Amino acid sequence: MREFIQKAEQGCSLTETEMMQASEAMFNERTDNEDIKQFLLALKQKGETVDEIVGLVKVVRRHALQIDATTQNIMDNCGTGGDGSQSFNISTCAAFVIAGAEVPIAKHGNRSISSKTGSADVLEHLGVRLDFSAAEVRDLLTHNKIAFLFAPHVHPGIKKVMKARKELGVPTIFNLIGPLTNPIELDTQLVGIYRRDMLETMAEALNRLGRKRGVVISGAGHMDEASLEGINHLSIVQDGKVSTLQLSPEEVGLLSVPNEKIKGGDSMQNAEILRSILEGKHSAYRDTVLLNAGIALYAHGTADTIEKGIELARKSIDSKAALRCLEELIRFSNQKELAQ
Repeated sequence: MREFIQKAEQGCSLTETEMMQASEAMFNERTDNEDIKQFLLALKQKGETVDEIVGLVKVVRRHALQIDATTQNIMDNCGTGGDGSQSFNISTCAAFVIAGAEVPIAKHGNRSISSKTGSADVLEHLGVRLDFSAAEVRDLLTHNKIAFLFAPHVHPGIKKVMKARKELGVPTIFNLIGPLTNPIELDTQLVGIYRRDMLETMAEALNRLGRKRGVVISGAGHMDEASLEGINHLSIVQDGKVSTLQLSPEEVGLLSVPNEKIKGGDSMQNAEILRSILEGKHSAYRDTVLLNAGIALYAHGTADTIEKGIELARKSIDSKAALRCLEELIRFSNQKELAQ
């Protein structure tokens, strides 16, 4: 571990292989906690590279719960968090809209870290279990198009590193890689990131991790979601190449709305917002979800333009297909709890 710390402290980047070796050392119970903290700080000060991100992701996934999903063309929509916007759970709500459009989605998420309410917090309040087994995840993806993968449950080996991260109290490379560590082999993905300087780096990481298509987005106001406030910055992965795009809500038929209008609250308030959207209530919350779900459906390839993706998202909500996906996930959770 010391050689990797020294290399990073000297401002030299690690190769993918070196990063995998360093990552395995971080997961080793014999590695000193202070060494892990020193290494993470050295990477942060140097600046994380594609090789380092990809190497760490591969090791995290190697230690994750193994889920051999039989469903084809699975995607995820997940952000890094950390934008400080205190918005409602946009990607969580959008996941049900995506599923309602018949796109299988393995929604990877966690409890609140930088926001008031994380995806796990709001789903738990709605009655969704957080401990689905690999077999249950496969079943849900097959029959309901959506399953929730609670990060601490599917990544039990990361507890040691979490201790070092908590003691450091500053963002590290682990804040970047969360959306990339879904244990399921994804074909496509929408990743949100508030750090605009890392857009193309994250897009290249998606490319290297084998995504057939993908979009990395940094929203107006530096949100880790697409925003109605103004210009959104996108990096698009397709056919092994990365391109960039800037997108305003007006370009896709939506009105501009300040981020202040989509603030959330605690898990109960955010659950109410999520349900109101899926039940068909028109609001800035709904339009924000339409934009994000539309971009996700474009990233998946179900829609060949973002505008068409938004139309599919609108149909998913108005037909109540998205709401049925939520209700089935709750029903499945309650059924299993009663059986235990």
